[in-house]
Amino acid sequence: MAGDVWHWQLEAMHVVSRVRADLRARIAHPSVSTSSTEDARDGLLLVFEELASNALRHGGGDVRALVVASPAGWLLDLSDEAPERPPVPAVDRDPSLGGMGLHLVAQLSVDYGWERRPGRKHVWARLPSGLEPVEGFGSQVPEPRAPEIPRD
Repeated sequence: MAGDVWHWQLEAMHVVSRVRADLRARIAHPSVSTSSTEDARDGLLLVFEELASNALRHGGGDVRALVVASPAGWLLDLSDEAPERPPVPAVDRDPSLGGMGLHLVAQLSVDYGWERRPGRKHVWARLPSGLEPVEGFGSQVPEPRAPEIPRD
């Protein structure tokens, strides 16, 4: 299914599990499952769930999810209507208190980031198919970033 583009609207937190089940079914298709590892597919589902729940909890408004499949893996993009609220990784927090999702995204992704577009924030991650070694994979840890403030 390389080249496929899948997208969903996420109206509320309870929709995340339904969309995750739909994404799981799509990546279980033989054309995807034979071109990726089970660990890579599990990583995609986990990163989707983390970014989707963050978008609903900390973003809000119209939340959209987009997955683009490629031979190398997937591009996952979650967007919301809170461009003024950047994703901020937990720092010096006890992991039992939660908030470690962005660190998990960093560990499972080849690359990740966020950007503002007019009226929207996009948080994205590129995830590998698991079939080819990725240099430096898993060594990234997100740093807290100050948002860029546009100057008039």
